[in-house]
Amino acid sequence: MDDMHDFGSGPVPAHRHPNGGGWVANTARVDPTAYVGPDAQVYGDARVSGDARVYGSARVYGSAQVDGDARVDGDARVYGSARVSGEAGVYGDARVYGSARVSGEAGVYGDARVEGSAWVEGSAWVEGSAWVSGDARVYGDARVEGSAWVEGSAWVCDGGLLAGRHGGYPWTAYRVNGGGWWLRYGCESHPLEWWQAQGLPALSVQHGEPPEHARWTRAVVAMVEAMAAAHEGGQDE
Repeated sequence: MDDMHDFGSGPVPAHRHPNGGGWVANTARVDPTAYVGPDAQVYGDARVSGDARVYGSARVYGSAQVDGDARVDGDARVYGSARVSGEAGVYGDARVYGSARVSGEAGVYGDARVEGSAWVEGSAWVEGSAWVSGDARVYGDARVEGSAWVEGSAWVCDGGLLAGRHGGYPWTAYRVNGGGWWLRYGCESHPLEWWQAQGLPALSVQHGEPPEHARWTRAVVAMVEAMAAAHEGGQDE
């Protein structure tokens, strides 16, 4: 008779993985070489293969895949159709889901989220409360951290991202695929040219701030303009 275990939606047939002792639903597939720690769980149609390790209180479920030498640790979750491969890792309370991919030696840490069709690869890190979504690509030695939000068709490599907090609102600026720069400030997210064309005092009032708040927006736009100019200058050398 099969053992039963409740992964959160009622008991289902399951077993303890021989390498590590964690619970694995009979519908999931875990290679004998893969490790599932005693408090970790793999369920649904998930697949853990190669020398991958799932430990801590981590969960891998849905149709997610973890393979190669990848690690999922802490209270991290990998689910949906997401894939973590190579020597990549997902740690802490991070979440990787949708059709997202984390590969190479990339890491996702803290409360970070990688979702949609986003890719994090190479030696890139996503950490803090950062969010990478849509078709975004974060690669090379890029760091996305703090409250940064990278979305749409963004491509972030090495120094191609700037983020901060001014006037009480977080902001993130990055280069998009095909050229040009994108700025997300507060709840507004637009190409740099959009910000340059705005009457910033009126925009501040529209969002419930006094007209004087526009000085913060001007400062942020100026920093992004400087970063864009620096990148274009470097490409011309």
